Amino acid sequence: MKTLSALIAVLFASASLTVLAQATPATPAKPAEPAKPAASTPAKAATPAVPAKPAASATTDKKAEAQAKADAKKAEAAAKKAEAKAKADAKKAEAAAKKTDAPKVAVKADAKVDAKTDAKKVAPMK
Repeated sequence: MKTLSALIAVLFASASLTVLAQATPATPAKPAEPAKPAASTPAKAATPAVPAKPAASATTDKKAEAQAKADAKKAEAAAKKAEAKAKADAKKAEAAAKKTDAPKVAVKADAKVDAKTDAKKVAPMK
């Protein structure tokens, strides 16, 4: 019985020592201070709302579409002219190649490149 009471006494003593020996709990973090407006810059008033602008009238849209179609037609016509010119140049080059016995494949390739570059020059930039 003496050993049991001694054991209980040691248990209580160690428990009380651990409670007293614990470090004090950490203090909670301080809350952040609210933002203070700068004293040198006064608050600006909000810009007033701007009323919505009415949509563009249908007549201006139709005019713009008509102008775009006309420009597209001009570009197609210019491309056709450039292609016809390239074909004519190719025929002339073939005729010259027959006279000089030059390879025909190189002449045709050059004519295609010229036709493409001429069409790009004439087409409007968007």
